[in-house]
Amino acid sequence: MDNLALMESISQKNEQKILLVVMDGLGGLSNPATGKTELETANIPNLDKLANRSACGLSIPVAYGITPGSGPAHLSLFGYDPLKYQIGRGVLEALGIGMELGKNDLCARANFATMDYSTGKVIDRRAGRLPTEKNKELCAKISSKIKKTGDVEIIIRPAKGHRFVVVFRGDGLSENVTENDPQKENNPPNKIQAGSVSKSSAGEGLPDAAADAKKTAGLLNAFLTQVQEIIKNEKPANYILMRGFSKYPDIPQMGQAYKLNPAAIATYPMYKGLAQLVGMKILNAGETLSSEIETLKREYANHDFFYFHIKDTDAMGEDGNFDGKVKKFEEIDRYIPELLSLKPDVMIITGDHSTPAVIKGHSWHPVPFMLMSKWTAGGEVSRFTERECLRGSLGTFHATSAMSLAMAHSLKLAKFGA
Repeated sequence: MDNLALMESISQKNEQKILLVVMDGLGGLSNPATGKTELETANIPNLDKLANRSACGLSIPVAYGITPGSGPAHLSLFGYDPLKYQIGRGVLEALGIGMELGKNDLCARANFATMDYSTGKVIDRRAGRLPTEKNKELCAKISSKIKKTGDVEIIIRPAKGHRFVVVFRGDGLSENVTENDPQKENNPPNKIQAGSVSKSSAGEGLPDAAADAKKTAGLLNAFLTQVQEIIKNEKPANYILMRGFSKYPDIPQMGQAYKLNPAAIATYPMYKGLAQLVGMKILNAGETLSSEIETLKREYANHDFFYFHIKDTDAMGEDGNFDGKVKKFEEIDRYIPELLSLKPDVMIITGDHSTPAVIKGHSWHPVPFMLMSKWTAGGEVSRFTERECLRGSLGTFHATSAMSLAMAHSLKLAKFGA
């Protein structure tokens, strides 16, 4: 019996409300100049006071030493084993911007990027975090010139900033392909290739998995060549990177597993897509933290579980902007009294993963976690920081336990066994 099956067997409905606040990329590392992390540097009196009332700890998104993507890190927080339910970024981004998908559609999450054609290297993977309006203009330009590649229909839709979605619609498309994103600046893009196929992947009477993967890789490389010819003279977005090739998966729904009526409040498409995939209702949350909170207040009576996502902390970490991440924590802190005014029965504040500004990317470090309810004694820590949370009663635990902790503290779990 896995975690979700256990939850479904003992979960019970009541009127108590759970609020899960996810500050994306929450965890950090010490600034060499000061010896303090972003959280330790920030002036966050409301978060510190709340931590003192809460049960605290550090969560492991996937496994010790494993740096997670946002998808698996969030699935863990929702109680899904991220090794069992592996979902590509492409389908999440497509769902997040409201695209209708067929079961055979192959989705890619794409970035506009800057290529130095004299060296053949990608010098900016985000094209200076391209404005959304320019993204829309470029997507329209590409879409007007590329409708199909071979017998495969191509659908391009802008997302937010430098991100967009490409859906390849046709028969015999495979998820089993590599990506062209080099992941680091000043490296050449990778050529997309067919992934390896185990003998068990292709049995008698089944489609030729290896042939499908090879066909798909060829199609994707041809598409990249076409796009390059269309935008190579644009500035700064003269190239594209594609990753997260994926199709719509079969995954259990939160409403059934936990007997909840869950809702999601998020501003970025990927997180909306992930929430939709596990059965949450996507609420219209606007584009700012203030509008997200107004949405929470407006919808509070209509749901018993809210996933409340805050993106900018992660963006600051990825940009290596230590001071900017500190300021985002301080901004969030000023809104904590508004969240508390709703009097949630259980309130969790954590992150999906760590994004230390000194690393400029996701990392494997455990994530600060606090849970407040009437059933927590409090008094364990004095601040909401990495080092303080290490001292908390929850210790260091796997993030897949976050939902069972929330369910228990809201009295939504019956006793297991005789």
